[in-house]
Amino acid sequence: MVATLHDVARIAGVSIKTVSNVVNDYPHVREATRARVLSAIAEVDYKPNLSARGLRSGKTGVIGLAVPELRQNYFAELADAIIRAAERHNVAVVIDQTGATREGEVAVLSGKRLRLTDGILFSPERLGQEDIDLLDVDFPVVLLGERMFDGPTDHVTMNNVECARVATQHLIGIGRRRIAVIGAHPTHQDDIRSANLRMRGYREALAAADIEYDESLVRVAAPWHRENGAAAMRSLLDDGVEFDAVFTFNDTLGLGALRALGEAGVRVPEDVALVGFDNIDETRFSVPSMSSVDPGRDQIAQLAVDLLIERINEKGDRQPPRQVLADFHVVGRESTGFAQPPEAASAVTTVEDD
Repeated sequence: MVATLHDVARIAGVSIKTVSNVVNDYPHVREATRARVLSAIAEVDYKPNLSARGLRSGKTGVIGLAVPELRQNYFAELADAIIRAAERHNVAVVIDQTGATREGEVAVLSGKRLRLTDGILFSPERLGQEDIDLLDVDFPVVLLGERMFDGPTDHVTMNNVECARVATQHLIGIGRRRIAVIGAHPTHQDDIRSANLRMRGYREALAAADIEYDESLVRVAAPWHRENGAAAMRSLLDDGVEFDAVFTFNDTLGLGALRALGEAGVRVPEDVALVGFDNIDETRFSVPSMSSVDPGRDQIAQLAVDLLIERINEKGDRQPPRQVLADFHVVGRESTGFAQPPEAASAVTTVEDD
């Protein structure tokens, strides 16, 4: 049986109204009474009905997180970080997968998904800059990711271009000159999706080092799953392209590429060095362990939750939207010849719009 307010009130010897006051953290409750009610709540394992509480207070104590897919390790670990950040505010998190479809993402912003939440953290993959007006909604939203900019909501993101630049520089710094990339997008080379921003950073690093860009070193891989990383690496090897390093646009692509290199008898890092992007937990346990860009996932989670809670509690006129770029650094591991992480290079890039 699910415990009720009546059960708690009976055990604590108080009225239902007093139990409600304690549950809603009203200040005018004697400490001895509060302690007795809290003890009764623990005894019967009472869980407040968030929907009912929302009707009374206008808040549910729950926020939503909408991501493309939890199969991507980055989003799974981001969700974990967001849940931990939300716990510091005594807030619960409901997670929704949009399936990386436009329909799913539009449904989030139309209010058809993640109902009974006080606000939403939203990471789109299919919506783009042309859809910016869809962010003008009547509930708090904090945007994550790199598909939409300069909208009416707070936005927490990573610096894709600079992150990709330092990843490529990491490879150049250990003497590599023929650096392949895996994860390019097949179309829309000038838009702001993550693949194209990371390609821009890669090319900027090559240019700064006077290394000529070579289209034969570029491999399309979409979506960014392990099997596509492995297939892209096999195509590089089958084509006989000369390369001594590879930058994969996320770590799961890198794990697939490592597998293909191992199957082909290519030594890492002796023959080919490899660096990925996202610094997911699995990179510490791959063989060899994989160097990666840490784009500030935990910081992104904490900042996003903090901003959303501020918006939920905001009084009066809405303040101007804020954009925040997270800190980042390269973590060197065995795949680029580092047994231990080197001194991290980071850049603080926090921006607040006027």
